[in-house]
Amino acid sequence: MKQIHVVESVLKASAAAAGENRRLMDEAGLLAINLMSAPGSGKTTLLETTIPALGPGCPCAVLVGDLQTTRDAERLGPLAVETVQINTGKGCHLTPGQVAEGLRCLDLSRFAFLFIENVGNMVCPAAFDLGEHLRVVLLSVPEGDDKVAKYPTLFQKADAVLLTKVDLLDILDFDISRVRDDLSRLNTRAPFMEISSKRGDGLDRWLTWLKDQRQARSPGQEPTAKS
Repeated sequence: MKQIHVVESVLKASAAAAGENRRLMDEAGLLAINLMSAPGSGKTTLLETTIPALGPGCPCAVLVGDLQTTRDAERLGPLAVETVQINTGKGCHLTPGQVAEGLRCLDLSRFAFLFIENVGNMVCPAAFDLGEHLRVVLLSVPEGDDKVAKYPTLFQKADAVLLTKVDLLDILDFDISRVRDDLSRLNTRAPFMEISSKRGDGLDRWLTWLKDQRQARSPGQEPTAKS
């Protein structure tokens, strides 16, 4: 009887698609960032603040992943150079194939940054390489300070961790030291930034990190932005 490697074939196909996505984005010289978090952690709100602050010299595109609706894409559409909505139906995460479809809708040479706003979920997205260059994980204060320990896989693979909605720290019972301690056991390379998109806390550090990461990846290469 022949051995059937179904799972292996699926994983190889997924890895190949992610690799092709990365190749296309590398050739374009843009920096692709996969934003992951639970629902309601503030990914869209962060982008609403980040994209205008980066300015016209750093044109941005966004791939928005949701099960249904175009609500987040509608919020980001006026801010980004281009926004593509990807509805996954019942899928709890974006796949490399879905990202590939989104990339085909974009002129990648126009952008300095591509933000991939993944489906709100703290488990599934962590397992899938989409071809992104960096993974940024958001944790919001209302979610509680125990999530790093409860969902270690998500935080282990992060290139940066953002604690969002810190303007609520004086209202809610949240222990930042507990989060820092849990992260120290899982991931010591990712910077930890305290962010309030509402008040502007930590945004300068976040923007500097983004620009430094792009400069390190594509030194001297500027996008050919068009209106």
